[in-house]
Amino acid sequence: MSTKPEIHVKDNITLVTIVDVPSDICVFSKVFDQIAEYGISIDMISVSPPQGDLISISFTIDDDDLGRLLEFTADLHNRHNDIKPIVSSGNSKIVIDDPAMETTPGIAANIFRAAASVNSDVRIITTSETQVSILVTEASFESTYAAIQKALA
Repeated sequence: MSTKPEIHVKDNITLVTIVDVPSDICVFSKVFDQIAEYGISIDMISVSPPQGDLISISFTIDDDDLGRLLEFTADLHNRHNDIKPIVSSGNSKIVIDDPAMETTPGIAANIFRAAASVNSDVRIITTSETQVSILVTEASFESTYAAIQKALA
């Protein structure tokens, strides 16, 4: 028996990308320890493949935590002048949860095709065995959400 995918939405999301982070798990760990010390909860996380000995770390937070995050990024930049934070608030996350993804090829492709059909401004994508999470700008949200709903109907 197959079930329909569930689609969940969360608004007011900030995307943070920290560029030129040393490709060292100890540094990576310290960055997230420090974010936790500021009382900021992290959601989506994506790490770029190393470019030499550097990586970029992207993650999302609630827009409500933006003030504390800016304190963190200023402190981080003061301690590590080479590390550059990029912050973009006012995004929306669309989460598609479908247990069939584990065994059915093409579901993610269908989701991405739907987003592409409306020229969605996708900022970051994360996945698991049964979920695809897409962060889009506020301006792209309505059309992207409607296209994904239609594609998965």
